[in-house]
Amino acid sequence: MTEPTAKIESTDIFPWNENFETGIEEIDHQHRKLVDLVNLLANHLAFQADLPTLNAIFSELAAYAVYHFQTEEAIWVEFCPDDSATAGHRLVHQDFIEAVNRLKSEQNERSFEQIVEDILAFLTQWLAFHILDSDKRMAFIVQGIQAGLSLDEAKHRAEQDMGGAMQVLIQTILAMYESLSSRTINLMKEINERQKLEKKLRLAANVIENTLDAICVTDADLNIVEINPAFRQATACSSESAAGKNMKSFKSGLNDSRLIALIWQTIAQQGHWSGEVKSRNPLGELESEWLTISSMTGEDDTVSNYVAVFSNVSQLLKRQQSLEQAASHDTLTGLPNRLLLMDRMALAIAHAERSGLLFAVCYLDLDGFKPINDTYGHAAGDKLLCELAARYQNVLRNNDTVARLGGDEFVILLEALHSQEDCNVMLTRLLHEISRPFAMAGNEVKVSASIGIALFPKHAVSADDLLLLADQAMYQAKRIGRARFCFARS
Repeated sequence: MTEPTAKIESTDIFPWNENFETGIEEIDHQHRKLVDLVNLLANHLAFQADLPTLNAIFSELAAYAVYHFQTEEAIWVEFCPDDSATAGHRLVHQDFIEAVNRLKSEQNERSFEQIVEDILAFLTQWLAFHILDSDKRMAFIVQGIQAGLSLDEAKHRAEQDMGGAMQVLIQTILAMYESLSSRTINLMKEINERQKLEKKLRLAANVIENTLDAICVTDADLNIVEINPAFRQATACSSESAAGKNMKSFKSGLNDSRLIALIWQTIAQQGHWSGEVKSRNPLGELESEWLTISSMTGEDDTVSNYVAVFSNVSQLLKRQQSLEQAASHDTLTGLPNRLLLMDRMALAIAHAERSGLLFAVCYLDLDGFKPINDTYGHAAGDKLLCELAARYQNVLRNNDTVARLGGDEFVILLEALHSQEDCNVMLTRLLHEISRPFAMAGNEVKVSASIGIALFPKHAVSADDLLLLADQAMYQAKRIGRARFCFARS
């Protein structure tokens, strides 16, 4: 027979005490196991374990009870093989199993939790009576026979030992345990519900304390009762200094009389209001916030408090702009990447078609960049690329675009050109700017650039074709001798 499931740390509906000791070690050990299983089942019921868990514990309890009954009956047969008490004890065991099965069979009519609660009440009462009366009586008889008495003498002495004060004790303990079992289960359920509520309150408090939204609780007159850390940070005030002051003194946007009228009208109708509020932060800067303010009512349905939640929309806009910047710009140089370049080329084509002017797609690749990267390291190479990006922007006009495609490859859009000569002038200045020395690790290094140019609409009219032709022209410039620019073939 397997040992029962380990007892969990909990409150017992059936506390064990020395009055339940029979003096037969094996029986007392099994009684304690049965009591442990009763207490385990009660605690899982009180703390709302799932049905499979309750079923498993109940099945283990039922199986162990059968095992225990078999042990007791074997002892009776050994010491009282032909006595009527042996058959009577066996019938008591059978009645117990039938009673438990009858209670469990009501599962289709009532919830399993209700059935388990009834079974626990039955088990507590039955087990206490069985141990104190039947099993103690059996133990006294066995101990008498072991002491040399005859069966009749042992039974007579057992009757004497079980009478008088022992019966009063049994009735007292049974009454106490009957009351204890139901009261303890109800108390355990109440404790469980309270612990769940406390857990929810702690979770809510942690959310309020750690949220990035500024939260303020006021009384019915908007005087501050409590603020969270985000509100303290946003207003540069402490909880002590804010307590009792009107919320409007910390949120200037709430001093707009028309807005306030709208807020109170909406709250009166719906119980809450949400909308944008612009207030000045402690530095005097105007910030947009999304305010949600809700009313809280007491038992008499009158407003007792307001809860205001301020979400800083300015930060959201900055984050959105940051994400858009990351999606459309090169992370190293901050220049437009290929995605933004293609968008700019589409705009350039549309503008050129309307104006009748030219624009140039210039594909630029550095000469001699790899040796610098290899000699001074990638960090130095990255720094050189950033300095080059700044030089490009110093030469180009405001309506021109320079983009980095990756590595040391760049594309420059020169817009609003009247002739090819305008492009020549700009690129000559650009090559000169690129050729100026760079300071690197105490040394001066130089790079040059090979540039290929495709003109719209002279060489192509689509962005992809213009890029392809400019790329091919760049390789032609490298073959000719580098540090120069070369136009696409017409």
